[in-house]
Order: sequence, then structure tokens, then C-alpha cells
Amino acid sequence: MELKELEYIVTIAEEGGISKAAQKLYLAQSSLSQFLARYEAELDTKLFVRTGSGVRPTIEGEIFIRNARQMLQQYRRVKEELREAELPNGGQLIFGISSFRGAALIPPVLQRFRTEYPTVNVIISEHDSIVLQKKVAAGELDMALVAFPANECPRKDSTVLQDEVCLVANRAHPVMEFAHYGQLSRPWIDLRDTANFEYLLSKRSNVLGAVAQQQFKEYGINPPVINENLTAAFAQSMAVHGLGLAFTYGSCAVPSADVEYFSLGKERYFVDLALMFPPDGYRSRSNRALEEMIREFFNNGDV
Repeated sequence: MELKELEYIVTIAEEGGISKAAQKLYLAQSSLSQFLARYEAELDTKLFVRTGSGVRPTIEGEIFIRNARQMLQQYRRVKEELREAELPNGGQLIFGISSFRGAALIPPVLQRFRTEYPTVNVIISEHDSIVLQKKVAAGELDMALVAFPANECPRKDSTVLQDEVCLVANRAHPVMEFAHYGQLSRPWIDLRDTANFEYLLSKRSNVLGAVAQQQFKEYGINPPVINENLTAAFAQSMAVHGLGLAFTYGSCAVPSADVEYFSLGKERYFVDLALMFPPDGYRSRSNRALEEMIREFFNNGDV
């Protein structure tokens, strides 16, 4: 058993198919298929079954994959500890964040981090917050900035920022008739006044999409939805151009004379942004340094 073989099996499981896994591993699909057939024959166990959309692990496959992940994680930890012993301020960090929020918040932090720790290679892994939680728990990420709906973060001391959820609209949109100004840091709107307007939404499996559905339920409305599987960035961009209403984050708001960002009611609504780390407890010096820098930037309002 070689580590690269474990990586092949784990990648097939993560990608849900041999074709996608082969692309990610820079292998020919036929080569990966042949490898899997030989490997299953050596184990005398079927690890995957084919489905209409790809493959899924068997019960035996799930056991194998869980242990393979643990072995790969442990190997990576040992390498990191050895590297840190040889070069205390060097090494590699895999940092997880959503693409939308990451583009708005993280580049200034990474710019400073690279200046102070030029020998540390920070690899960005972009996923929705729900996926990031699973990857951190599995030890596949060294750190992740994850969004939690209000009061759902499992550890309050891990919260680094509260990010407001806003409604975004083009100023020519008829929803502007219902805007309230002057009482909050930004105008606010009662979502009940938007019940007849078309919405552009993110998929329900990510935090922003889940928050949208929660807010509709709380306000007792069921507005028309013309798209409900968009990325947060795409939904915001379409709303900016007057193609409907969308939810976004205050951290991702781009000021413009043509766009308005509304608080959701007088009470407003926030998600908690929290830093999460693998459960094994090991953290390198550079890992702790990046956490400290992120907290400092957020506390000072630099990002």
C-alpha cells in the first residue's frame, strides 16, 4: 500500500466519479480505472459501485476511505512538524474559505502574511461553508473561515467577525419605494414589502441560501424566485444589474451610485464568521500566526 494509492481512492470518493478524479490527479481516465480494478482485486473487496452520475462508496469502501483519510492526514502532519523543526517559519498552510467572501476579505491579510512569512506557502481551498466544516473535521484543511447562521457557531471564542446579511437591489428597481432611511448605518427594508418581487437566490445547501429561506419563513412570504441555484457572487451581480433582488453579505457589498444595500428590517441579521481548525490539536507556528493576523485585521476594521 502506497500513499499515492490512498490519495487516488480518496480523490475518487470526493469527486464522485473516475473521470473527474482523473482530471484532478492529472491521470488518464483509463489508467485510473485500471488502477481501481487492480486495487479492488488485491483487496478482494469492492470499494465503489457505479451509479448513473458516477460512483459511490460501498460500505466497505466507506470504511477504507475513512481510514485512508486519517493516514494521509497523519502523514501530512508529520511532514509539517518535521519541516517546522527544520525551518520554523516555513512550510505550507491549506486555508479554506468561500470564493465570494474570500475575494472580499482575505487578500489584504495574505499580502501582509507573505511579507512577514515569505517561506510559508498558503494554499487556498474554496468551498461553501458547509463543505468547509466537513473538510476541517476530516483534517483536510489546516484552517478555514466558516460562516454560521446567527447563534449557531459551536464555539463562541472562535468567532472573529459578524457579517451582516443584506438585500441588494438596483436603484431603478421598484423596491426602492419601500426603503427606510436614516435610522441605521444603511437603509433598511421590511421583507414583507418585497413579497411580489422576483428573487435571485443561492442554493439552499449553502449558508446564504439557507438564510434566505429562513427569512422568508420568518416574514411569512413566498416571493417568486427566477433562479435558486446561483453562486452568491452571480446572484449579487444580476441584482446589481436590475434583474431581481438578491441577498449578499455586508463584507461583499461594492458601493455604487446605481446600487443599494438594505438591512433586513430594523433588527438586522448577521452571520458569525469563525475560524475552525482540525480536531487533532496540532497547529504549526505559521498556522497560529495567520490566525492572529486575521483576528487583528478584523478587530481593527482593516478588512
